[in-house]
Amino acid sequence: MYGNPLQLAPTRRLYGLGAILLLALTICSRNFSRTGEPSYIIPLAVAGVAYLLAMREIWSAPKLPKRVMVFGLALAALWHFEFLRMPSGSDDDVHRYLWDGRVQRLGYNPYILVPNDPSLAGLHTSETRTLNNPEVPSPYPPGAELFFRAVTAIHESTFALKVAFVICDIALVFVLLDVLRRTGQREHWVLAYACHPLLATEVAGNGHVDIVGVLLLMMSAAALIRRWRAVAAVAFALAVAVKLLPIVLLPLYWKRVRIRDGALAAVMLGLLYVPFLDHGRIPIGSLGTYVQRFRFNDPVFATLERMTAPQVVAGLAVLVGIVTAIWMRRRSAELVPDAFAWPMAASLLCAPVVYPWYMLWLLPFLRSTSTLPILIWTLSIIPTYYVWRLRTLGQPWVVPGWIMLLEYGSVAVAAAIIAFLRIRRSAAPQCSADLAE
Repeated sequence: MYGNPLQLAPTRRLYGLGAILLLALTICSRNFSRTGEPSYIIPLAVAGVAYLLAMREIWSAPKLPKRVMVFGLALAALWHFEFLRMPSGSDDDVHRYLWDGRVQRLGYNPYILVPNDPSLAGLHTSETRTLNNPEVPSPYPPGAELFFRAVTAIHESTFALKVAFVICDIALVFVLLDVLRRTGQREHWVLAYACHPLLATEVAGNGHVDIVGVLLLMMSAAALIRRWRAVAAVAFALAVAVKLLPIVLLPLYWKRVRIRDGALAAVMLGLLYVPFLDHGRIPIGSLGTYVQRFRFNDPVFATLERMTAPQVVAGLAVLVGIVTAIWMRRRSAELVPDAFAWPMAASLLCAPVVYPWYMLWLLPFLRSTSTLPILIWTLSIIPTYYVWRLRTLGQPWVVPGWIMLLEYGSVAVAAAIIAFLRIRRSAAPQCSADLAE
């Protein structure tokens, strides 16, 4: 197979692709303040292509030397550091996280306070004055809020939050490695997660709390594999308490955890809301405003919204994810990573807002060819960063049609190719049987 002197061995190809990833992401990090400009998007896109080619090698190789794993993880750590040391954008979400943590420690409720209230001007710091959407209170669930409070109690800065998120990312690598070993899968598949470009830009760079929820969800999956049912249920509840997206995975836990485990998880989730209760009411902050008003990269939601209220369409997005999870649960008695990826991807497809960092929820579960369309989506979403450039030019916060066509068209093409190959493979045995007759 490798007799051709011009054909490189898989390990050498991976070394070369890793070097390309490092170079491209280093250039991207140096242009981090120019998000959306060609100097940022082009190297990030190159990194995405190199990553995809590397995944082809990782998925097809029966086994790779441990030195390749060490090399890949070391490179990932290096470009994480490159982005970590870059200051986040002036209105990135991490500034809202800092505000929420700060006001909690000062005795206020982030679900009630509106950051641009003139009477609250004295509560702001230089890093919180530029937070985005200052006209609405916080939309984040209580698990995220308490995480913000814990980190800001140690050090009150956006850098401290980003460091905490990177620590969660590192911890997730170890949890994923444990899962791969426990399930007898190839350990080098951890590189499929650790080397994804969005981890560098959205965890180490922009600092998004999603990675905390992803870690908790992965810990829940690992606990299910070990049959630690109470731990699995509680970790799942905590993941939902960070971001609501994984709630669509609830059917996957049917008959995998006991009723008392589910009750314990529900109690835990309820207790997280207690510090934020407002006259006995469960707080939701600006969640309703989010559904009613916020839009980004939402072709399915925008189409359905023309026919019914946005709240109905948002409910439909949740329902689509739940139905997908039910189908995945009935399809296989064993716990497979696809079962986590597809319901969340289906729900996101119908969501009113689909930011690049939402893809973080899917990354640890993309370990088979059946999830290739989702993997393509995590990369084809990169051109949407162009909207940040359009905003600086005074244009609307809207993803151009040609970018959405490229993004979702790539996913559709990948899905069509996989479907065609499966049909052809299933037809081949039948043709052989006909010829034998």
